[in-house]
Amino acid sequence: MIGFGAFGFFGAMIGFFIGAMLDNRNSVEWDERFTASGSTYRGEEAYRRSSSGDFAASLLVLTAAVMKADGKVLKSELNYVKQFYIRQFGEAKTKQQLRALKDLLEKPLDIRQISHEIRYQMQYHSRLQLLHYLFGIAEADDQISDSELNLIHRIAGFLGINNADFESIKAMFVKNTGADYKILEVTPDASNDELKKAYRKMAKKYHPDKVNHLGADVRKQAEEKFRQVQLAYENIKKQRGF
Repeated sequence: MIGFGAFGFFGAMIGFFIGAMLDNRNSVEWDERFTASGSTYRGEEAYRRSSSGDFAASLLVLTAAVMKADGKVLKSELNYVKQFYIRQFGEAKTKQQLRALKDLLEKPLDIRQISHEIRYQMQYHSRLQLLHYLFGIAEADDQISDSELNLIHRIAGFLGINNADFESIKAMFVKNTGADYKILEVTPDASNDELKKAYRKMAKKYHPDKVNHLGADVRKQAEEKFRQVQLAYENIKKQRGF
């Protein structure tokens, strides 16, 4: 069993979810090498599988971390989380999760340890979706503070998400000069052919079908991310006239 014992009640709950996921697996999928900026993480490969159960547990811990990153927990953030959980996991489970979330908000969290455990249990494209969700919490009050942004950046590193993917998702929420290029993970001096290739790559990476196993609401968010990629490409095409 994964070592979340130091976190008391909610640690045991998370251990239960992930333990159930491991013990009752219906299939096993080969995950990509864990990478950080293109390098192999510890030189290891492993069998990994994502499920709605471990996704729920993962979300709960990192949700609390982002919600209290700026020193205040806002109603808009809580409503965002509550509605997401209701659509994703149902009313009954949401009530249990929110009670555990209250406990999490009042206690210190080892974000590094939690994120590393998530990294070892969740496929890369599912971790990208988790990161997208965390940005959604931070943006729930219509602004993302520096403290929230810095924390999400740290979490992304612990999750093994490479910097190009982090900047791509960040650009979907934090709009600035060159955001469309960042979404496509290219620089403004990229050729038209390079842009087309980048668009095809990103459209494949963020295709909603990759997160079907995480539920309807996660797929809905993935569809929005997919539209952001399409929109970024269309914006650049208009600017360049091709």
